[in-house]
Amino acid sequence: MTEDEAATRAPARRPPPPFPLTILTGFLGAGKTSLLNRLLRDPELADCLVLVNEFGEIGLDHLLVENVDGDMLVMTSGCLCCTIRGDLVSTLEDVLRRRDNGRMRPFRRVIIETTGLADPAPVLHTIMYHPYLVLRFRLDGVITVVDAVNGAATLDAHEEAVKQAAVADRLVLTKTDLLDPAAGQALAELLSRLARLNPGAPRLDAARGEATAAALLSAGLYDPSRKAPDVARWLGADAYASDDGHHHHDHGPHAAHDRNRHDARIRAFCLRHAAPIAPASFDVFLELLRGAHGPSLLRVKGIVALADDLSRPVVLHGVQHVFHPPARLDAWPDSDHSTRIVFILKDMEPAFVEGLWRAFTGGVTLDGADGAALSRSPLSPVAGGLLT
Repeated sequence: MTEDEAATRAPARRPPPPFPLTILTGFLGAGKTSLLNRLLRDPELADCLVLVNEFGEIGLDHLLVENVDGDMLVMTSGCLCCTIRGDLVSTLEDVLRRRDNGRMRPFRRVIIETTGLADPAPVLHTIMYHPYLVLRFRLDGVITVVDAVNGAATLDAHEEAVKQAAVADRLVLTKTDLLDPAAGQALAELLSRLARLNPGAPRLDAARGEATAAALLSAGLYDPSRKAPDVARWLGADAYASDDGHHHHDHGPHAAHDRNRHDARIRAFCLRHAAPIAPASFDVFLELLRGAHGPSLLRVKGIVALADDLSRPVVLHGVQHVFHPPARLDAWPDSDHSTRIVFILKDMEPAFVEGLWRAFTGGVTLDGADGAALSRSPLSPVAGGLLT
């Protein structure tokens, strides 16, 4: 047998299962590096590859990341929200080749720490859209760090901070131990604001020890400890349901100011539909929404009942105009077989999505910060937020 024949007959080496990838973001000074240092002490992250992105010609932040039992790469060519995107692809491809060829220590997961100025969307696009990376990595979640001392002022002043909070799967509040005892009301207002901005993201207090690896990791659709996808935890759709089905309006002294804040441009809601949907109708709905209004779709994730296969729903996950290739589940994960799609929108009313959906499906129920009455009452501005 010739060498070529042997190579032809040799079984193809399959890559390992996709590695979970976590994005750690948060505005400047929020405490990302401190949180990363604490997480890396956890044995669960012993085989973790860390990519630290920095902005500027001279990188300094990585000097504050303690030595860890693993690998850390520092990318200094720019900010992840702009020029570094090509470098991120090259870096991830390179570490995969080195791992596959045994030229670096095997890793089981990846954490990317972005700069405080970064919009997480391009990083999500890279993982979801690249034909090779989407096979080798699965998005495990977006962790956004919020400074309890300066968080409200940062959200008021910087739109990037609002987007970072809106797209998070987990929100970590830092520096609560540094707050003046008299600042309890301000902290409560910040927590309430984050809850409106992103109802589906758990809010964890780092100073109280809540921001552990167990609480922050495995936030995606596929939890390695479970055989079936954990759709309910991933979607967080119950967080968008109304307590009483009525509208709630803020008539407090800061109401006029609130309408001018950056997060007043964000809408968060969950669209529900009981009947199965024709695949063609769903495709047209999604294509029209994505093609014409992609920039307004900060995040979209859901489980969809299609009429061509009632026993196998489709999982939907998108960030702006980029959507992960649709995946069929082997079976429904629970007794709820209805379509549930969580939207985080910017500068777009839920009523527009409702109308487009109704045009192709004939019915809809919306859950949001104003409750289930959204689908049958005139909409008022709703400050809200949404995968992983």
